[in-house]
Amino acid sequence: MEEIHPQLKAFIVDYCSRYKIREVDPCALNLDTSIDLDLDIVDIEIDLFIAEFAETFRVDQSKFSWYKYGYPTGSASVKVLKTVFGYKSPWVNRLSNRLYKPKFRVSNLQDAVRTGKLL
Repeated sequence: MEEIHPQLKAFIVDYCSRYKIREVDPCALNLDTSIDLDLDIVDIEIDLFIAEFAETFRVDQSKFSWYKYGYPTGSASVKVLKTVFGYKSPWVNRLSNRLYKPKFRVSNLQDAVRTGKLL
């Protein structure tokens, strides 16, 4: 499996800790990590995240549109599950993926870093 670009991994961890979104283990990040479900970056925060990502990595985001992915709004039931049971349990992770389909993943960011365009 392909590894995450080290600067991208550092950016995600730094962003989450700087804005106190949630504590992210750099070793747990992989290309299948969902930005909206696993990292809990949704609503207006996702727009700020994308803007800062594009500025940091000098990525062209002029052609980017949420129509391709669907705008990540999060899920109240998933938030309740995470709060009550935590998110480290495999069954909570599987149930969360059934309740809310992740829309934006780290692999999308990795492709943007590689190509220079966020599509």
